[in-house]
Amino acid sequence: MIIKKAELETVCGYTSKIPENTLPEIAFAGKSNVGKSSLINTLLERKSLARTSSQPGKTQTINFYNINDVMYLTDLPGYGYARITVSEKEKWGEMIENYLHTSTQLKAVFLLIDIRHQPSDNDCQMYNWMVYQGFYPIIIATKADKLKPAEIKDSIFVIRNILEVDEDTIVLPFSAVTGQGKEEIWSLMEELIGYEEAPEPEQVQKTRDPNKKPRWKDTGKPVAKKTAKRREKTNPGKKKSGKKKK
Repeated sequence: MIIKKAELETVCGYTSKIPENTLPEIAFAGKSNVGKSSLINTLLERKSLARTSSQPGKTQTINFYNINDVMYLTDLPGYGYARITVSEKEKWGEMIENYLHTSTQLKAVFLLIDIRHQPSDNDCQMYNWMVYQGFYPIIIATKADKLKPAEIKDSIFVIRNILEVDEDTIVLPFSAVTGQGKEEIWSLMEELIGYEEAPEPEQVQKTRDPNKKPRWKDTGKPVAKKTAKRREKTNPGKKKSGKKKK
């Protein structure tokens, strides 16, 4: 998808009503500091549209990004930060659960896992909880540039085993540094929302009307030379500018 428009349109907090959007939505969830903001900025080809909080775990809103007026990317609050209270965690859970059940346009959830580490207890809980809610997340293994190709393959195997995902669950390595996985994620999202890029309009080649009188008399001589001679007649004393060829 060619990004022509990408803007933060709606921000929902604890007490906010989930917007009744008419465009399809794709949601992104993940632990604090997993690279969710970097992923969104990379997908949307922006440097700082999705901002990283200075303090992990302080992003307490659901953010809706309007993309080309054809879809929304929904950024869910990060989870798993140890320094927030139990009551705050419960509020986050209620807010995300409310969104999952309220949105009529949500097509899929992408769950981000740091490829460098085994999925944490929080990751497993979030995955199982979303499955319980009726969603089967697509897994994005972030920060793939930190590992070698052979290590990436092994880490994806570990992620699959620990989360106990179904065989057909998609697990994609991604790097905001190299762009690895960006095209695959876009292809998945376009398929999920049923998007097809509009074909390029065909350029109509102009042909001269044979019945139309030509603008110049056909002398067989180049137009540039003919124009130069005409200038000499109107300005006989003016010399040509430019250096002489050696």
